[in-house]
Amino acid sequence: MSTQAATNPHLASLQADIQPLRTQLANHPLYGKINSQQKLQLFMEHHVYAVWDFMSLLKYLQHHLTCTQAPWVPKSTAELRFFINEIVLGEESDEDPTGGHISHFELYKRAMQKAGASFSSIDQVVMSLQNGQTVSQALTQAQAPASAAAFVASTFEIIGRDRLHEVAAAFAFGREDLIPDMFLAMVKELNANDQQLNTFIYYLERHIELDGDHHAGLSALLLSHVCGDDALKWAQASATAQEALRARIALWDGIAAQL
Repeated sequence: MSTQAATNPHLASLQADIQPLRTQLANHPLYGKINSQQKLQLFMEHHVYAVWDFMSLLKYLQHHLTCTQAPWVPKSTAELRFFINEIVLGEESDEDPTGGHISHFELYKRAMQKAGASFSSIDQVVMSLQNGQTVSQALTQAQAPASAAAFVASTFEIIGRDRLHEVAAAFAFGREDLIPDMFLAMVKELNANDQQLNTFIYYLERHIELDGDHHAGLSALLLSHVCGDDALKWAQASATAQEALRARIALWDGIAAQL
């Protein structure tokens, strides 16, 4: 149990509620099916959608917890602003291993390119959104993989409900820290005879370092501050965290079926 959970019974209860789903994800049969670079490419072509839509959860939180327009006025609390800005810094402009800075989404696309995976579909989604289409229209036009499109739809359903504590719960407990260490070990084994997956390995190691420790802690603290002692908010946060985890399981199921 985390330090935060030990001192916050609401958080401890939520974590107990979601533990079976997290265990199910950690032991998902998908990981054992990725035993070739071709299968890893297919995984990446689906998973990139989860890497991308993660940023919309983050930007929703940043918009509601900080002032993102002029004239600037103080918003929420300095503690909450610190939590979210710290995460934004790492996710949107992390250190680029080749020099400078890069978002994790752009780093993932680079990893896809080096691994021989196609990112034309997700690029089409981004272009369609830039041209004013809705998320649903963009996914359809890009012919996004069905399981990835369903996952993104579930993310934007949560965002669309416009409840800060629910978005915070999905962000804190339904995202990229769910990739287990064993997956990294498998990717390293696939990479033993060549260097095509080095960027992807760096991405995974960076996420395990940030999301599995620092960002996970900040996200839990953020949720605790947003929910306070409101029992209804905590109940809704728990339900939403479970909703997000079930959506991830469905995505993993969909990819596994393709393999």
